[in-house]
Amino acid sequence: MSTTIVHLVRHGEVHNPTQVLYGRLPSFHLSSRGASQAAATAASFAGHDVAYLAASPLTRAQETSRPFADVTGLQVETDEDLVESWNTYEGLRTKGWRSQLLNPRHWPHMARPSEPSWGEPYGEILARMMDAVERARLAAEGHEAILVSHQLPIVTVQRSVRGLPLPHSPWRRECDLASVSSLIFQGEEITDIYYSTPAREI
Repeated sequence: MSTTIVHLVRHGEVHNPTQVLYGRLPSFHLSSRGASQAAATAASFAGHDVAYLAASPLTRAQETSRPFADVTGLQVETDEDLVESWNTYEGLRTKGWRSQLLNPRHWPHMARPSEPSWGEPYGEILARMMDAVERARLAAEGHEAILVSHQLPIVTVQRSVRGLPLPHSPWRRECDLASVSSLIFQGEEITDIYYSTPAREI
């Protein structure tokens, strides 16, 4: 029975001076720090047996994937299933005392946090992410694969693999910028998950 590892990599820091929830909005690029984070994490894969590389179609994920292509010598496949979850609040400031979520007109979307009612249901996120993971496992069977995605989709996979409820508080997530969540497969079964932060010093 072959061992396959599928690494889920979160993109690096995004240039977002207006501090909005960017979600699936186009043209949000990595900051200079984010580019350095992506390069550092990519460098940690030097010498790894990576046979497949794919990324979300969003700009920040595509930019994060470029140094991985340089390190592995692989072409980046674009996988729509790795995209960020959609969110009703895209384009709004959602943090701090200037948060636009303090406006009561946005509150109806918060009625069912367990779904969540403000965006893509957790179950749908998990289903599409696991489809992408399975394609990667098959493409890299017996080797390693790298998938560049986003925080919530990766955390949804983490929680499912660990047997945790999908609904959760955002501040309890373990998914830093340019972090790696590695799924260990024995044959078709996930037997373990490891988390690492190669860019933590940046």
